[in-house]
Amino acid sequence: MFSRIKDDIQGVFHRDPAARNTFEVLTNYPGLHAVWLHRVSHRLWKAQWKWLARSLSTFNRWLTGIEIHPGATLGRRVFIDHGMGVVIGETAEIGDDVTLYHGVTLGGTSWKAGKRHPTLKSGAVVGAGAKVLGPIVIGENAKVGSNSVVVKDIPDGATAVGIPGRIIISKQQGALANISPQRDKIAQKYGFDAYAVAPDNPDPVANAMGIMLEHMHQMDTKVEEMCKVIQSLGGDVCTDNLHNISVEDFADTGIELADAQKKESAHTSFDPSI
Repeated sequence: MFSRIKDDIQGVFHRDPAARNTFEVLTNYPGLHAVWLHRVSHRLWKAQWKWLARSLSTFNRWLTGIEIHPGATLGRRVFIDHGMGVVIGETAEIGDDVTLYHGVTLGGTSWKAGKRHPTLKSGAVVGAGAKVLGPIVIGENAKVGSNSVVVKDIPDGATAVGIPGRIIISKQQGALANISPQRDKIAQKYGFDAYAVAPDNPDPVANAMGIMLEHMHQMDTKVEEMCKVIQSLGGDVCTDNLHNISVEDFADTGIELADAQKKESAHTSFDPSI
């Protein structure tokens, strides 16, 4: 029991940069309190002390604002961040290292007995306000965007957003699996991240820039090959070195643009009559 409590506390430090010390985590994280009380109510439920288990679950909801049915199964290091408004149904199954944010519902879509709530595999993350409904499976390390409504399975490593939830990209099946390393190298050379903030960000502008960088790299390679052939035939071409583009070139341009915007803002006066 104490080893699992220690695991839970370490899980908070790994996933919440606001956590400062163990005493603060023990006393001020209702998500942890909800998980610990649920473990007791779950044992009572398994021991057929149904009413007592449900009563403890109700007390848990009153204390933390998090409702977890005593029949639900939770793995190790499950972290419910903030937690208020989280609802986890009776037949829900949650794997290890899963993260749930406030307002998440793991609910059912049927009144029939049996498996009617979702299964979240290890490492899954469900954003604030998201609703995951029905006996579906959220794959390992999959992500559900905030306020999404998911009613279909999500494969491992995929991200789903929207109403209804749609898979925007899958690291295993999507285009990222076929991205050439040359594009990564030239993107680093030019100081441009072709994949925006995260590799699974489906930004169309970033994708278009990435394709342009790939094309530029291919053109550079072809020109270099042509120069070598011409040189081998006795020609005198490609003797001048091209300007080596560096990250600093782009950084200097960005600083100049920022300074110009600041100057423009300083000269803009606010008219309260508008």
